[in-house]
Formats: sequence, structure tokens, C-alpha cells
Amino acid sequence: MGRSAAFFDLDKTVIAKSSALAFGRPFYRDGLISRRDVVKSAYAQLMFRLGGTDEQTMARTRDYLAALCKGWQVDQVRQIVAETLHELINPYVYAEAAALIEEHQAAGRDVVLVSASGDEMVRPIGELLGVADVIATRMAVVDGRYSGEVEFYAAGPSKVEAVRELAAERGYDLTESYAYSDSVSDRPLLECVGHPSAVNPDRALRKLAAEHGWPVLEFRHPIPLGRRLRERPAVPVAAAAIGVGVGVAIGIAWYGRHRRARASTT
Repeated sequence: MGRSAAFFDLDKTVIAKSSALAFGRPFYRDGLISRRDVVKSAYAQLMFRLGGTDEQTMARTRDYLAALCKGWQVDQVRQIVAETLHELINPYVYAEAAALIEEHQAAGRDVVLVSASGDEMVRPIGELLGVADVIATRMAVVDGRYSGEVEFYAAGPSKVEAVRELAAERGYDLTESYAYSDSVSDRPLLECVGHPSAVNPDRALRKLAAEHGWPVLEFRHPIPLGRRLRERPAVPVAAAAIGVGVGVAIGIAWYGRHRRARASTT
């Protein structure tokens, strides 16, 4: 049996917002996008999430992304992300996701962020979380500027191809690995591992999880990194299911509440 890993989607799974749209305000402020671009970007992402793994939807989103970024200076984008990361992303990291990531790392598993957002955004978010491995969209660059071409679009089946390539390179046993996502568009990712979980799932993914018996996790507490380090929140009940199984974890939680309730009445 090989090593195992844990693959996390980013938006609405690890952070409580869209990583790409989060930087819309500073991109607009620095003249990279217009107000119209902000609206169109939000609409494009909504259509992608509603369209799931439909190839036409993914192709339209990819092409729109490439056209929007064409001509941007890569260094300027990286600088904007670095300057605004702690303001725009740090407060929105789910405490439950951060605890779950730490639990996997403590168990000796590599953790990998897998996101359709650009590498220039996803990698610094990974560093914020203590995660070094990232699979993200990569734009072609010519003379320090985005050329308008996409080298790799990390969405749908392409995510799985990248995950399988990384697994072959690192010796991961995918049947012993974990994956987490909120969107049915990540069905291929969830189906390629032995331990998939739906996090804050959309309606289609919730139905799919019920059909397959996948755990459904609800993350509800975005907390800034500094506060997490001070408070050291306990791993959520759902995360504890990594070691003891969902049914046992829920049973333990119920028993604890029941015992406390009895104690308070005696």
C-alpha cells in the first residue's frame, strides 16, 4: 500500500468565498478590470458552478478567463495578491477546514489544494494554510505578460488528470486518499479517491453524496488565522470521521451531549 494524500477544492470548501472574485476589488482599483468585467466574471463563475462538468460551460469559462487576463503583467498580479491576501482571504478560511487539513498532515498525509483559480492566487493561499502542493489553472506568459492562452485549466476531468499524475509521481495510493469539494463539477475528483466527502454541497452534489453514501460535512465558521492559532479549535465531529468512521463519530457526539444533559438535570 502506497502513501495517501488529501485533495481539497478551495472555494466554498476551504474558504467561504470565491478566491478569484475576492481579488476583483483590488484588480479594479489597479485598473486591470472594469466594472463590467467584475459583473461578467461573477456571472461566468455562477454559470460554471451551475453547469457542472459540461464541456461547453468549462470551455466558455476558460476562454473568458484567458481573454480577460490577456496583457496583464504577471508581477503586478502577484503583488496585488500578496498585498491583499490577509485582508481578502485570511478572515474567510473555515476553521473546520483548517483543522481538517492539520489532522491530515498530523496523520502523515500530503495535502493538495486543487482549484480552477489561477496559480498566482491559489499558491499564496496554500502558503497561508501551510500547504505547499497546489494544482491550479496556469496561464501562458510571454515577456512577463499573460498571452491570452491557457496552459492548463484545472477544472472537471482535467483536475483528475493532474491528481493522477501527481499520485504516480509521489506514489500516492488513491484508494486510500481523500478528496473534499462543494460542487458537483468535482464529481470526477471525488470519484477518483477512496474517501470522498462533500463539503457545503450544492444541491446536485448533495444528491450524489446521498446516492453513494459519501459523508457530507458542513463548514460554517470562517475565522482569521491569528485567532485560530490562539483558540486552537477542536477538529469538527465530521473531521474526526477520518479515524473512527462517520457513524461512530456522530454517536460519540450524541452520547456526550446526552450525558451532559442528564448531568445538568441531576
